[in-house]
Amino acid sequence: MIGIDVGGANTKFVDDRTATIRYCPLWQDAPLAALIGEYMRERPGERAAVVMSGELADCFAIKMEGIRFIVDAVLTSCQDALFYGTDGQFHREAVSQLAAANWLASAAFLRDRFPGGTLVDIGSTTTDIVPLSRFGELVGLTDLQRLQRGYLLYTGMLRTNVAAIVRSVPVAGVETPVASELFAVSGDVHLVLGHIGAEAYTTPAPDSGPRTKEGALRRLARVVCADLTEIGDAGAETIAERCWEVQRDQILGGVRAVATSAKGPVLVAGIGSALLSRALGGIDLRAEFGEVADALPAYAVKEVASRWSRSGGY
Repeated sequence: MIGIDVGGANTKFVDDRTATIRYCPLWQDAPLAALIGEYMRERPGERAAVVMSGELADCFAIKMEGIRFIVDAVLTSCQDALFYGTDGQFHREAVSQLAAANWLASAAFLRDRFPGGTLVDIGSTTTDIVPLSRFGELVGLTDLQRLQRGYLLYTGMLRTNVAAIVRSVPVAGVETPVASELFAVSGDVHLVLGHIGAEAYTTPAPDSGPRTKEGALRRLARVVCADLTEIGDAGAETIAERCWEVQRDQILGGVRAVATSAKGPVLVAGIGSALLSRALGGIDLRAEFGEVADALPAYAVKEVASRWSRSGGY
C-alpha cells in the first residue's frame, strides 16, 4: 500500500520505508497525474490510499472542481485507489467529503496509540492542532470549522508571508512596521536561524532568487524596505528572530487553547517537528516513526487503509 497526500503546493508519497515530498503547485498547472504516474510505475502492483487538501488551490472555482481534478489525476495511474474523507470513510470516487481530510487520517491512525494526546503537525504552509481524544467531534469538520475552533493555523515552515506573521520588527532599536508585500517568507526566517538547511527550502523564494542564507538575508531586509548595505546581516537576523518568536508564540498559544483538557502528550510531526517539539516539550514523531513523520497524513492514510483492508473493508 502506498500513501499519497495531495496538497496545493506539495504532493507527498509514503511507502513502507520512505517519504518523498515533491513541490507540485496545482495553481501553476503542475502535472499532478504525471507525477503520480511516475512514482507508481516504480512500484507496480501497489495500491494507493489518498488524502488531499489541494482542492482549495485558487485555480479551482469551487472545492468540488478541485476534488474531481485530484481524483481523476490519481485514477489515471491507480484505478483501484481509496480516498479517505472527513466522514472517516474510504471512497472510490469524487465526493465532497474528500476535501481536506488529511489531518483526520492522521488522527485516526494515532488516537489508539496515544489516547488523550494532541497532535501538532507543522508543514510548509499550515499547522494542524488535533485533539485526538475528541475524534468523534472531529469527524465531518471542514477547514472553515477548524479555523473557527483553532484546530487549523495558517502558518508554516516555508511558505508563510513574513508580513502575515509580524506587523513590526526591531531595526537598530526602533520598532519598524513591515511592508505588506511578499518580500520574504517563513522559509527565509528558518534558513537564516539554522532551523532548516538549504535542501529543506523546497519551494521557490519570493524573488525567485537563491535559497541560500545570503539570499534569505536579502529578502528579509526588503521586509523593512531596506537592503543589507543599510541594516547589515545582523539587522536581517534580528528580523528573523522576531518572526520566529511571534510564530512560535502563535503556535504555542493555539496548542494551549486546544489541549486544555488533554491528558496525553503533545505529538509533533511535519517538517518542523524537531524545532517545534523542543518549543512545546512534546514528542517528536520522527523519533517514533522515522522520516515518514515528515509526511504524516500520507503515512497515516496508508496505515488506516491497510488496517481497513485486513478487517475485510474491501
